[in-house]
Amino acid sequence: MVERVQILKAVTEAIEKAPKRKFTESVEITFNLKNIDMAQPKNRIDETMILPKGTGRVQKIAVLGKGDITTQAKAAKVELIIGPEEIERLGGSPREARKIADEYSYFLAETAVMPLVGRYLGTRLGPRGKMPQPIPQGLDIGPIVERLRNSVKFRSKDKKTFHVRIGSASQSLEDLTDNIDAVLRKVEGHLESGEMNIRSVYVKTSMGPSVRLM
Repeated sequence: MVERVQILKAVTEAIEKAPKRKFTESVEITFNLKNIDMAQPKNRIDETMILPKGTGRVQKIAVLGKGDITTQAKAAKVELIIGPEEIERLGGSPREARKIADEYSYFLAETAVMPLVGRYLGTRLGPRGKMPQPIPQGLDIGPIVERLRNSVKFRSKDKKTFHVRIGSASQSLEDLTDNIDAVLRKVEGHLESGEMNIRSVYVKTSMGPSVRLM
């Protein structure tokens, strides 16, 4: 396990080396794995986890359905609500559907509309790992939305190299360190041989140079 002081040193260097931009960059870490067969589905990483110090940006959430779930979505200040008719319409508008799939981080859907989602939006959401979380009737989505606001999703697919966004350059170095530490522990816990399956880890801002962490 990497010591906290090493993480803090690496993230500090990455932030300091990043050229100044007119926008706030994301901060991410890159994992390079070794001695593991990623062709085996059991070895692939597909995680959604809460970052202890948050993501540093607004995570846009879309809710699909009608009735009570839309009332709850409005109360939770969800950014987009899509009704059944709109789901079908988006199925015939691939460009708009693709834009929504790219723009929104998470999707929640009333269980009753999941067949429609699969039929009309599955090809847009599925490959991005964004198929909606089914919401049974009567379930309060407020806590789910709150959790997703502070969560990050990452997937390795069948690759030994993958990236995880761990926050924003606007966050404190201590907060970024806490987030990186949590992600490292999560990934190591998933790997068959833990840290021994990690060849290297780098940290960088979205447009800055990489700094080796381990």
